[in-house]
Amino acid sequence: MTTDLYILSGGAAQSWIASIQPAFEAKHDVRMHATFGAVGAMKQKLLDGAPCDLLILSRALINELMLTGHVEVNTDKDIGVVNTGVAVKDGAALPDVSTAEGLKQTLLNASGVFFPDPKLATAGIHFMKGMTELGVANLIKNKLYTFPNGNIAMRALADSKDMGGVGCTQETEIKFTPGVQWVGELPAGYELATVYCAGIAVGSENKQMGEALVGEFSNRG
Repeated sequence: MTTDLYILSGGAAQSWIASIQPAFEAKHDVRMHATFGAVGAMKQKLLDGAPCDLLILSRALINELMLTGHVEVNTDKDIGVVNTGVAVKDGAALPDVSTAEGLKQTLLNASGVFFPDPKLATAGIHFMKGMTELGVANLIKNKLYTFPNGNIAMRALADSKDMGGVGCTQETEIKFTPGVQWVGELPAGYELATVYCAGIAVGSENKQMGEALVGEFSNRG
């Protein structure tokens, strides 16, 4: 009999799950229900009582949720590291973001800057901090466009009519979105590599399938 597996996940893992889902569902006769978004928003969904068997969030949040009794202790497993970087629309010239000055000029020159929630999303929080440190956050505040997560931000960049837009989010979200292209990682001093971690939610009704899916992550190569 088909069972259900409920997942709350940061958007950075969406491409990982998409690559595994069809074969995993067929192999285990399970239906996966995955919700993706900013890690802070996914944490709040869990706390609000959303059905959840497996969480895929930043390592820091999984640690926090274990301490507060929401993730089963000793079920946590790191499943990947994701760099944060810059994107532009397909066909646009690739700006130089290899240095802090290059990134600063890229942002000043951009017609719009697309990125995830600066309060709840890992990449969005970090990027806003970086723009502030570069001294450009206030200068370009009228062309900052924020979205619930990086996938939505990149889709908005892809759909924009202006070729001068720039985006920033995690690499997996950029490369998962048709219509945008990866430019490069954030420069030294502003870089971010996020460890993503899986953990079984306390009260999970399908712990065995959650653990099996984590095993598939480990084997995906």
